[in-house]
Amino acid sequence: MTEAMQRQDWHTGQDGESYPPEPWYLGGTLLVSAYRVPVRELPQDVVSAVAETGATLVTVGGKAIASAAFVRYTSGGVLSYDELIGSVLVRRGAAVMATIPHIWVDSPQSRTGGRELWSIPKHLGAFRRTTSGDRVTASMTSDGAPVASLDAHVGRLRLPGTPRIPLTTAQHLDGRTVISRNNIYPTVRSLKTSWTFAPDGPLGYLDGRTPTVSVALGDASIVFGAHVTRS
Repeated sequence: MTEAMQRQDWHTGQDGESYPPEPWYLGGTLLVSAYRVPVRELPQDVVSAVAETGATLVTVGGKAIASAAFVRYTSGGVLSYDELIGSVLVRRGAAVMATIPHIWVDSPQSRTGGRELWSIPKHLGAFRRTTSGDRVTASMTSDGAPVASLDAHVGRLRLPGTPRIPLTTAQHLDGRTVISRNNIYPTVRSLKTSWTFAPDGPLGYLDGRTPTVSVALGDASIVFGAHVTRS
């Protein structure tokens, strides 16, 4: 299923924007860095976003596991767009998953679909991205205000083949909790990153921190929303 799919198969959102039905088959590249953040230093909106799902933070030594990622979804999937994600690792019972308190896209279809299908609180942002050899630079502004930028160098192959990476999201929005079980099939490479976060912005709690690990998930096939539970 591609962007050329017939539009009569798409849903029309409450805002009048159309979007593809689930699951979404996407392709692209994810540049991801993970951080350990003291729980007491997490902003209240992050803590509240987790609590509303009925999940609890995964912590190591009193620190939460947070991540930031620039994603580019390329043509060949149901949509193509840029995305900036801020997430935290959580637990519901024995299951480990992610909650996304902050996320921006440059696609109205992705914004509306993400909200209505999976309760992901997507907002529109303005993106810039350049690629030269193994170097990628990316930045995003929201309503004209800087949020994050990245200067990254993609390195060597870290894992052979295209392993399956399960990614389950736990989200709550507009009175509804949605658990979506998703999968990523990427080429995994090393990544050197230099992130900048606006100190007074929504991802400011990551400003000045050193990532614990960074990876590039390239040439990825992503299946989002194949198995969904709503309550």
